[in-house]
Amino acid sequence: MKKFSFKPNLDSGISKVQQLVDALIRSINYKMLREGDALPSVNELMKESGLSRDTVFKSYAELKRRGIVEAIPNKGYFVTRSQKQVFLFLDTFKAYKEVLYNSFKQSMPRNVMVDINFHHYNFDLFESIIRNSIGKFNYYIIMNFNHPDIPGIVSEIDPDKLLLIDWAVHSKNGQAKVYQDFGESVYRCLASGWHLLRKYDEVVCVYPEYTFHPIESVENVNRFCDDNKLKFSVIYDIADLDIQVGKVYFVFEDIDLAAILEQANRKKFRLRDDFGILSYNDTPMKKFIADGITVISTDFKLMGQKAAELTLSNSKLEFLVPTELIIRESL
Repeated sequence: MKKFSFKPNLDSGISKVQQLVDALIRSINYKMLREGDALPSVNELMKESGLSRDTVFKSYAELKRRGIVEAIPNKGYFVTRSQKQVFLFLDTFKAYKEVLYNSFKQSMPRNVMVDINFHHYNFDLFESIIRNSIGKFNYYIIMNFNHPDIPGIVSEIDPDKLLLIDWAVHSKNGQAKVYQDFGESVYRCLASGWHLLRKYDEVVCVYPEYTFHPIESVENVNRFCDDNKLKFSVIYDIADLDIQVGKVYFVFEDIDLAAILEQANRKKFRLRDDFGILSYNDTPMKKFIADGITVISTDFKLMGQKAAELTLSNSKLEFLVPTELIIRESL
Protein backbone atom coordinates (compact mmCIF):
# COMPACT_ATOMS: atom_id res chain seq x y z
CA MET A 1 0.00 0.00 0.00
CA LYS A 2 1.27 3.46 -0.89
CA LYS A 3 2.75 5.31 2.07
CA PHE A 4 1.08 8.55 3.10
CA SER A 5 3.26 11.62 2.51
CA PHE A 6 2.56 15.31 2.84
CA LYS A 7 4.22 18.60 1.99
CA PRO A 8 2.39 21.84 2.89
CA ASN A 9 1.75 24.48 0.25
CA LEU A 10 3.48 27.49 1.74
CA ASP A 11 1.78 29.87 -0.72
CA SER A 12 -1.74 28.71 0.15
CA GLY A 13 -4.14 30.84 2.13
CA ILE A 14 -5.30 27.65 3.87
CA SER A 15 -3.65 26.94 7.22
CA LYS A 16 -1.13 24.11 7.48
CA VAL A 17 -3.40 22.41 10.00
CA GLN A 18 -6.32 22.39 7.54
CA GLN A 19 -4.07 21.31 4.66
CA LEU A 20 -2.92 18.28 6.63
CA VAL A 21 -6.47 17.45 7.74
CA ASP A 22 -7.69 17.61 4.13
CA ALA A 23 -4.77 15.50 2.87
CA LEU A 24 -5.39 12.78 5.43
CA ILE A 25 -9.12 12.73 4.68
CA ARG A 26 -8.41 12.37 0.96
CA SER A 27 -6.05 9.47 1.69
CA ILE A 28 -8.77 7.78 3.73
CA ASN A 29 -11.39 8.31 1.03
CA TYR A 30 -9.04 7.05 -1.70
CA LYS A 31 -8.33 3.93 0.45
CA MET A 32 -4.65 4.77 0.86
CA LEU A 33 -5.46 4.63 4.55
CA ARG A 34 -8.18 2.23 5.67
CA GLU A 35 -10.13 1.67 8.85
CA GLY A 36 -7.76 0.29 11.47
CA ASP A 37 -4.61 1.63 9.79
CA ALA A 38 -2.17 3.66 11.85
CA LEU A 39 -1.54 7.25 10.87
CA PRO A 40 2.09 8.31 10.54
CA SER A 41 3.57 9.14 13.93
CA VAL A 42 3.89 12.76 14.94
CA ASN A 43 7.67 12.51 14.69
CA GLU A 44 7.48 10.95 11.22
CA LEU A 45 5.28 13.73 9.88
CA MET A 46 7.42 16.41 11.49
CA LYS A 47 10.56 15.02 9.87
CA GLU A 48 9.05 14.40 6.43
CA SER A 49 6.88 17.49 6.02
CA GLY A 50 8.72 20.09 8.06
CA LEU A 51 5.63 20.78 10.15
CA SER A 52 5.85 21.72 13.80
CA ARG A 53 4.78 19.30 16.51
CA ASP A 54 1.94 21.67 17.43
CA THR A 55 0.61 21.69 13.84
CA VAL A 56 0.55 17.88 13.62
CA PHE A 57 -1.09 17.54 17.03
CA LYS A 58 -3.78 20.10 16.11
CA SER A 59 -4.52 18.28 12.84
CA TYR A 60 -4.82 14.90 14.58
CA ALA A 61 -6.98 16.46 17.30
CA GLU A 62 -9.35 17.82 14.64
CA LEU A 63 -9.64 14.38 13.00
CA LYS A 64 -10.27 12.88 16.41
CA ARG A 65 -12.95 15.50 17.13
CA ARG A 66 -14.73 14.52 13.91
CA GLY A 67 -14.61 10.86 14.88
CA ILE A 68 -12.40 9.93 11.92
CA VAL A 69 -9.43 8.76 13.99
CA GLU A 70 -8.92 7.53 17.54
CA ALA A 71 -5.90 7.87 19.79
CA ILE A 72 -4.65 4.76 21.57
CA PRO A 73 -2.22 5.50 24.42
CA ASN A 74 1.36 4.41 23.70
CA LYS A 75 0.36 3.20 20.22
CA GLY A 76 -0.64 6.26 18.19
CA TYR A 77 -3.55 7.38 16.04
CA PHE A 78 -5.71 4.98 14.02
CA VAL A 79 -8.37 5.41 11.34
CA THR A 80 -11.86 4.67 12.66
CA ARG A 81 -13.96 5.61 9.64
CA SER A 82 -13.82 7.51 6.37
CA GLN A 83 -15.22 10.97 5.82
CA LYS A 84 -17.59 11.49 2.94
CA GLN A 85 -16.65 14.23 0.49
CA VAL A 86 -19.25 16.32 -1.33
CA PHE A 87 -18.46 18.45 -4.36
CA LEU A 88 -20.60 21.61 -4.30
CA PHE A 89 -20.40 23.60 -7.55
CA LEU A 90 -22.12 27.01 -7.48
CA ASP A 91 -22.25 29.82 -10.02
CA THR A 92 -21.11 32.80 -7.94
CA PHE A 93 -20.85 33.52 -4.24
CA LYS A 94 -23.50 36.18 -3.75
CA ALA A 95 -25.24 36.90 -0.47
CA TYR A 96 -28.18 34.60 -1.13
CA LYS A 97 -25.81 31.78 -2.15
CA GLU A 98 -24.13 32.19 1.23
CA VAL A 99 -27.52 31.49 2.82
CA LEU A 100 -27.81 28.33 0.68
CA TYR A 101 -24.26 27.20 1.50
CA ASN A 102 -24.59 27.75 5.25
CA SER A 103 -27.94 25.96 5.31
CA PHE A 104 -26.46 23.02 3.40
CA LYS A 105 -23.41 22.77 5.66
CA GLN A 106 -25.47 22.98 8.83
CA SER A 107 -27.74 20.20 7.58
CA MET A 108 -24.86 17.78 6.95
CA PRO A 109 -23.28 15.57 9.63
CA ARG A 110 -19.76 16.36 10.83
CA ASN A 111 -18.20 13.47 8.94
CA VAL A 112 -19.07 15.07 5.58
CA MET A 113 -16.55 17.45 4.04
CA VAL A 114 -17.96 19.97 1.55
CA ASP A 115 -15.61 21.17 -1.18
CA ILE A 116 -17.12 24.34 -2.69
CA ASN A 117 -16.19 25.64 -6.15
CA PHE A 118 -17.50 28.40 -8.46
CA HIS A 119 -17.77 28.46 -12.26
CA HIS A 120 -18.87 32.11 -12.78
CA TYR A 121 -20.80 31.00 -15.90
CA ASN A 122 -17.51 30.31 -17.66
CA PHE A 123 -17.86 27.09 -19.64
CA ASP A 124 -14.12 26.38 -19.95
CA LEU A 125 -13.76 26.77 -16.19
CA PHE A 126 -16.86 24.63 -15.62
CA GLU A 127 -15.48 21.85 -17.82
CA SER A 128 -12.02 21.94 -16.28
CA ILE A 129 -13.23 21.82 -12.68
CA ILE A 130 -15.75 19.05 -13.38
CA ARG A 131 -13.23 16.87 -15.20
CA ASN A 132 -10.64 17.34 -12.45
CA SER A 133 -13.19 16.33 -9.81
CA ILE A 134 -14.58 13.14 -11.38
CA GLY A 135 -14.01 10.08 -9.22
CA LYS A 136 -12.77 12.06 -6.24
CA PHE A 137 -16.06 12.67 -4.39
CA ASN A 138 -18.91 10.68 -2.94
CA TYR A 139 -21.52 13.11 -4.25
CA TYR A 140 -21.73 15.98 -6.75
CA ILE A 141 -24.10 18.92 -6.33
CA ILE A 142 -24.10 21.05 -9.46
CA MET A 143 -25.63 24.45 -10.17
CA ASN A 144 -25.46 24.40 -13.96
CA PHE A 145 -26.33 27.05 -16.52
CA ASN A 146 -27.68 27.44 -20.03
CA HIS A 147 -24.85 26.39 -22.34
CA PRO A 148 -25.28 23.77 -25.10
CA ASP A 149 -22.24 21.73 -24.01
CA ILE A 150 -23.18 21.53 -20.32
CA PRO A 151 -25.18 18.26 -20.62
CA GLY A 152 -22.22 16.43 -22.16
CA ILE A 153 -19.90 17.43 -19.34
CA VAL A 154 -22.40 16.71 -16.57
CA SER A 155 -23.16 13.28 -18.10
CA GLU A 156 -19.59 12.22 -17.25
CA ILE A 157 -20.57 12.24 -13.56
CA ASP A 158 -22.08 9.04 -12.16
CA PRO A 159 -25.85 9.82 -12.22
CA ASP A 160 -26.27 8.00 -8.89
CA LYS A 161 -23.99 10.60 -7.30
CA LEU A 162 -25.43 13.69 -8.97
CA LEU A 163 -27.86 16.35 -7.75
CA LEU A 164 -28.76 19.46 -9.75
CA ILE A 165 -29.78 22.56 -7.83
CA ASP A 166 -31.35 25.98 -8.43
CA TRP A 167 -31.83 25.93 -12.22
CA ALA A 168 -33.43 22.87 -13.82
CA VAL A 169 -32.06 23.74 -17.28
CA HIS A 170 -30.67 20.64 -19.08
CA SER A 171 -32.10 18.32 -16.41
CA LYS A 172 -33.59 14.97 -17.40
CA ASN A 173 -36.61 13.05 -16.20
CA GLY A 174 -35.76 10.96 -13.17
CA GLN A 175 -32.72 13.08 -12.35
CA ALA A 176 -32.39 14.26 -8.76
CA LYS A 177 -32.85 18.00 -8.49
CA VAL A 178 -33.79 20.76 -6.06
CA TYR A 179 -34.77 23.75 -8.13
CA GLN A 180 -36.76 26.95 -8.46
CA ASP A 181 -39.14 28.07 -11.19
CA PHE A 182 -38.16 31.30 -12.92
CA GLY A 183 -41.27 31.63 -15.08
CA GLU A 184 -44.79 30.90 -13.94
CA SER A 185 -43.84 31.59 -10.33
CA VAL A 186 -42.85 35.15 -11.27
CA TYR A 187 -46.27 35.68 -12.89
CA ARG A 188 -48.01 34.30 -9.78
CA CYS A 189 -45.98 36.56 -7.46
CA LEU A 190 -46.82 39.63 -9.54
CA ALA A 191 -50.50 38.69 -9.42
CA SER A 192 -50.34 38.46 -5.62
CA GLY A 193 -48.92 41.98 -5.52
CA TRP A 194 -51.33 43.51 -8.06
CA HIS A 195 -52.94 45.66 -5.35
CA LEU A 196 -49.57 47.46 -5.05
CA LEU A 197 -48.48 47.36 -8.69
CA ARG A 198 -51.71 48.77 -10.11
CA LYS A 199 -50.88 52.31 -8.96
CA TYR A 200 -47.86 52.47 -11.29
CA ASP A 201 -47.98 53.48 -14.96
CA GLU A 202 -45.31 51.09 -16.18
CA VAL A 203 -43.18 48.12 -15.17
CA VAL A 204 -39.55 48.45 -16.29
CA CYS A 205 -37.35 45.36 -16.21
CA VAL A 206 -33.65 46.16 -15.78
CA TYR A 207 -32.08 43.22 -17.60
CA PRO A 208 -28.46 44.12 -18.53
CA GLU A 209 -26.23 42.10 -20.82
CA TYR A 210 -24.07 40.96 -17.91
CA THR A 211 -26.88 39.16 -16.12
CA PHE A 212 -27.26 35.38 -16.40
CA HIS A 213 -30.74 35.39 -14.94
CA PRO A 214 -33.13 33.26 -17.05
CA ILE A 215 -34.95 35.35 -19.64
CA GLU A 216 -38.21 33.51 -18.87
CA SER A 217 -38.66 35.78 -15.83
CA VAL A 218 -38.72 38.84 -18.07
CA GLU A 219 -41.07 37.07 -20.48
CA ASN A 220 -43.51 36.37 -17.65
CA VAL A 221 -43.37 39.97 -16.44
CA ASN A 222 -44.27 40.99 -20.01
CA ARG A 223 -47.13 38.48 -20.08
CA PHE A 224 -48.45 39.73 -16.74
CA CYS A 225 -48.38 43.33 -17.94
CA ASP A 226 -50.17 42.42 -21.19
CA ASP A 227 -52.87 40.56 -19.26
CA ASN A 228 -53.39 43.51 -16.93
CA LYS A 229 -53.13 46.32 -19.50
CA LEU A 230 -50.01 47.68 -17.84
CA LYS A 231 -47.22 49.29 -19.86
CA PHE A 232 -44.01 47.27 -20.00
CA SER A 233 -40.43 47.95 -21.12
CA VAL A 234 -36.91 46.57 -20.70
CA ILE A 235 -33.62 48.36 -20.09
CA TYR A 236 -30.72 46.30 -21.46
CA ASP A 237 -27.96 48.86 -20.89
CA ILE A 238 -27.68 50.30 -17.38
CA ALA A 239 -26.26 53.48 -18.97
CA ASP A 240 -29.79 54.09 -20.32
CA LEU A 241 -31.28 54.08 -16.83
CA ASP A 242 -33.24 57.28 -16.17
CA ILE A 243 -35.78 56.63 -13.44
CA GLN A 244 -39.12 58.38 -13.78
CA VAL A 245 -42.01 59.11 -11.49
CA GLY A 246 -44.86 56.61 -11.77
CA LYS A 247 -42.76 53.62 -12.81
CA VAL A 248 -41.79 50.47 -10.92
CA TYR A 249 -38.36 49.00 -11.66
CA PHE A 250 -37.82 45.24 -11.51
CA VAL A 251 -34.09 44.52 -11.02
CA PHE A 252 -32.25 41.20 -11.19
CA GLU A 253 -28.75 42.31 -10.16
CA ASP A 254 -27.91 44.01 -6.86
CA ILE A 255 -25.49 46.39 -8.59
CA ASP A 256 -28.45 47.74 -10.59
CA LEU A 257 -30.48 48.09 -7.41
CA ALA A 258 -27.71 50.29 -6.02
CA ALA A 259 -27.65 52.36 -9.24
CA ILE A 260 -31.41 53.00 -9.03
CA LEU A 261 -31.26 54.02 -5.37
CA GLU A 262 -28.29 56.30 -6.05
CA GLN A 263 -30.07 58.00 -8.96
CA ALA A 264 -33.26 58.38 -6.91
CA ASN A 265 -31.27 60.05 -4.16
CA ARG A 266 -29.81 62.54 -6.63
CA LYS A 267 -33.26 63.30 -8.05
CA LYS A 268 -34.76 63.44 -4.54
CA PHE A 269 -37.41 60.86 -5.53
CA ARG A 270 -39.27 59.20 -2.71
CA LEU A 271 -39.41 55.44 -2.90
CA ARG A 272 -42.99 54.11 -3.07
CA ASP A 273 -44.48 57.60 -3.35
CA ASP A 274 -42.72 58.60 -6.61
CA PHE A 275 -41.55 55.25 -7.96
CA GLY A 276 -41.28 51.60 -6.94
CA ILE A 277 -38.65 48.88 -6.79
CA LEU A 278 -39.04 45.12 -7.04
CA SER A 279 -35.90 42.99 -6.74
CA TYR A 280 -35.19 39.34 -7.53
CA ASN A 281 -33.54 37.13 -4.87
CA ASP A 282 -33.78 38.06 -1.23
CA THR A 283 -30.67 38.69 0.87
CA PRO A 284 -30.34 39.32 4.60
CA MET A 285 -29.71 43.03 3.95
CA LYS A 286 -32.66 43.79 1.66
CA LYS A 287 -35.08 43.98 4.58
CA PHE A 288 -33.03 46.92 5.90
CA ILE A 289 -32.11 48.79 2.69
CA ALA A 290 -34.32 51.87 2.12
CA ASP A 291 -36.69 50.66 4.86
CA GLY A 292 -37.08 47.34 3.03
CA ILE A 293 -36.90 46.19 -0.60
CA THR A 294 -39.79 44.11 -1.92
CA VAL A 295 -38.49 40.90 -3.48
CA ILE A 296 -39.52 37.90 -5.51
CA SER A 297 -37.37 35.09 -4.18
CA THR A 298 -37.07 31.41 -3.65
CA ASP A 299 -36.19 30.09 -0.18
CA PHE A 300 -32.44 29.49 -0.33
CA LYS A 301 -32.32 28.18 3.22
CA LEU A 302 -34.87 25.52 2.30
CA MET A 303 -32.96 24.78 -0.91
CA GLY A 304 -29.83 24.07 1.11
CA GLN A 305 -31.73 21.87 3.55
CA LYS A 306 -33.40 19.86 0.79
CA ALA A 307 -30.11 19.47 -1.10
CA ALA A 308 -28.54 18.03 2.05
CA GLU A 309 -31.54 15.76 2.62
CA LEU A 310 -31.42 14.29 -0.90
CA THR A 311 -27.64 13.93 -0.72
CA LEU A 312 -27.73 11.98 2.54
CA SER A 313 -30.57 9.74 1.36
CA ASN A 314 -29.09 9.36 -2.15
CA SER A 315 -32.61 10.03 -3.41
CA LYS A 316 -33.70 10.52 -7.01
CA LEU A 317 -36.54 12.82 -6.02
CA GLU A 318 -37.30 16.22 -7.53
CA PHE A 319 -38.16 19.11 -5.23
CA LEU A 320 -39.46 22.46 -6.44
CA VAL A 321 -38.55 25.14 -3.90
CA PRO A 322 -41.41 27.67 -3.72
CA THR A 323 -40.91 31.23 -4.94
CA GLU A 324 -42.76 33.94 -3.04
CA LEU A 325 -43.38 37.68 -3.08
CA ILE A 326 -42.07 39.32 0.09
CA ILE A 327 -43.71 42.73 0.40
CA ARG A 328 -41.74 45.55 1.99
CA GLU A 329 -41.70 49.34 1.80
CA SER A 330 -40.38 49.73 -1.78
CA LEU A 331 -43.79 49.16 -3.44
